[in-house]
Amino acid sequence: MAHQEKETSGLEWRITLGDGSSKSLVPETGPVSRIWMWLKGLMAGLVLKVWKFLNKAWDIGVEDPRKVIHCLKAGMALTVVSLVYFTRPLYEGVGGNAMWAVMTVVVVFENTVGATISKSLNRVIGTTLAGFLAFGVHWVASLSGQKFEPLIIGASVFLLASAATFSRFIPSVKARFDYGALIFILTFSLVAVSGYRVDKLFALAHQRISTIIIGTCLCILVTMLICPIWAGQELHALTCRNMDKLAGSLEGCVEEYFDNNGELEDSDKHPDKKLLGYKCVLNSKTTEESMANFARLEPAHGRFNFKHPWQQYLKIGASMRSCAYSIEALNSCIDSENQAPEFIKKRMSNVCLKVSSNSSCVIKELAKTIKTLKKSSSIDFLVEEMSSAVQDLQNEIKSLSSLLSPAELLLSESKETEKTTSTIHLLEVLPVVILASLLIDISSRIQDIVKTVEELANVAEFKEEADDKAKQNQANINRIVPSQQNDDQQTMKALERA
Repeated sequence: MAHQEKETSGLEWRITLGDGSSKSLVPETGPVSRIWMWLKGLMAGLVLKVWKFLNKAWDIGVEDPRKVIHCLKAGMALTVVSLVYFTRPLYEGVGGNAMWAVMTVVVVFENTVGATISKSLNRVIGTTLAGFLAFGVHWVASLSGQKFEPLIIGASVFLLASAATFSRFIPSVKARFDYGALIFILTFSLVAVSGYRVDKLFALAHQRISTIIIGTCLCILVTMLICPIWAGQELHALTCRNMDKLAGSLEGCVEEYFDNNGELEDSDKHPDKKLLGYKCVLNSKTTEESMANFARLEPAHGRFNFKHPWQQYLKIGASMRSCAYSIEALNSCIDSENQAPEFIKKRMSNVCLKVSSNSSCVIKELAKTIKTLKKSSSIDFLVEEMSSAVQDLQNEIKSLSSLLSPAELLLSESKETEKTTSTIHLLEVLPVVILASLLIDISSRIQDIVKTVEELANVAEFKEEADDKAKQNQANINRIVPSQQNDDQQTMKALERA
């Protein structure tokens, strides 16, 4: 006979069966409880996602505080341009088109000075050209009568919009005037169509151009005067960083390849991030081209004048990418399934490491030349050292031929003779020969980088490093000479008294 008993805790019901066993009864949750639990889980997940987003945003701001400064500058520019609405003389001068100034600040304000100037010029020129063309089309259409006026305006919009859109596919136009072509299409279409209904077309175009000029001038002033970020300096720093990464990848790949049986300690091994630094060089072409185009529009700043040869940096970048492709092939040799025997690696390791070390020194010296804007006095010596190491590597490759046995001898020799001789198969030595040939190819590509950097130094008129040292020595001599003259004068006076 079953009976029920309620526990003193009052938290659960338990049924005791006739055989002495018991079973607890858990009450089913209602729909309200289930909805509440679902809402609690949803709120907790939302809060967690917001917290992760804030942490990520904080890390981005800490990593590069200039991004935070750029956001504050954009807010400041928008706040200032919004005062046009609250300043009666300005509002009456531009009328309801004051909103175009706000829109201009939103779309034109960029992170670097050069990018802001480029967008500002594109917007002003595109708006002005489109406004005058729209005014001319409207004038011609008005003379043709009401019957042909819509046809002329529609045909002009079709032809000019199609031509401007096609121009955006031209590489030279897309690189510099893509935004201007877009603004031209937008402005011409709006002014031409609205001019068909609005009588005061010239006043409308004048007000819009005035507000756009106000917005662009404000953006340029804010970006140049408040913590400016120059595209030229960014391109200069990017080139130096890429050279350092290229040198580190070259040296690290060769050391990793000749790490026989893990002999290098963990502290001596290069991390994967450093080994793969050449990928940053391969992926920086678009950034370099945009920065070079923006830097050409920037005024003189810091150590760079207005006519600084920014296009030469693109040639340096192209030479570095050519070298990076060879380093990528060199890196693939590390994880290749076909590896040379250990005794061949040991025989070739010293000369290969010497080539990679000397080549890395040349690249680092070039990075120092660009960073300091001074011609290096030791680059010729380093290039000679690299060429000498390459010559030694070529001689070492030729010496490997003495280890190769002809096919006929290999067929006639017995197994006992094969064990005692030092002959090897061609396939066994091929992997290390490929590595050596890649190093030789990289050294020749590094010489191309040297030529492009020397061209930059000549065009930009870099100072001689020796001249600075001579000036310092001359200054030290000038400090010493007066003291010696004073000592001589005191000695002469003492002799006269005596």
